[in-house]
Amino acid sequence: MISRANKILFSVLLLACVIMAAVLIRLRNRAQDRLQAEATVAPESIAEGTASAPTQVTLYVPNDLDGTLTAVPRSLALPADRNAQARVLLEKLVEAFGAPGSTHAMSVVSGINEVYFLPVAQAAGQTSSGAQEAVVDLSGALAAAQPSGIEPETLTLLAMMATLHANLPAVTEVHFLVDGQPKDTLAGHADLTRTYLASEANPEPVESGAAQ
Repeated sequence: MISRANKILFSVLLLACVIMAAVLIRLRNRAQDRLQAEATVAPESIAEGTASAPTQVTLYVPNDLDGTLTAVPRSLALPADRNAQARVLLEKLVEAFGAPGSTHAMSVVSGINEVYFLPVAQAAGQTSSGAQEAVVDLSGALAAAQPSGIEPETLTLLAMMATLHANLPAVTEVHFLVDGQPKDTLAGHADLTRTYLASEANPEPVESGAAQ
């Protein structure tokens, strides 16, 4: 025979299972409601985050033939959010790498995961200058597509640094990650363990010509 204590224990466990099932159902329903709400709000949020008119920007495209950066003016509709602006700028730059006639050939579907901003640390007693460090999270696809070699790898990094600083002047330092993780090099040569000064890019002035 089943003892009274075992019957009580069984009843308690059964009640606990019923309560847990009810809680899980409630959580599932709340999650579904939240997803539906996000789906409804998302288009409006995207519209509000996009600039109403195109903005003149400058992309610095690498030239592997002579190791320089070429300033290319573009007209882009940028989001209002600065992190999104930086990501769009770098995505357009990566697209230029794979454009017909590119001298820095690299075909990548998606090259930038995200761009974050951090305040640049100031020495004790100094007031904040407003300078920012951009943390650029590159995709693993970009790292895999990057031709190996110190010059092509360095040009990729310099092009991104110059493009960020030209369009977001507060960016004075840049650090690179790959898929959210530190990596020693981009494709075996260019150092990703250090933080770069944006001034190291030292690009040429914007060339005259119509925006693309």
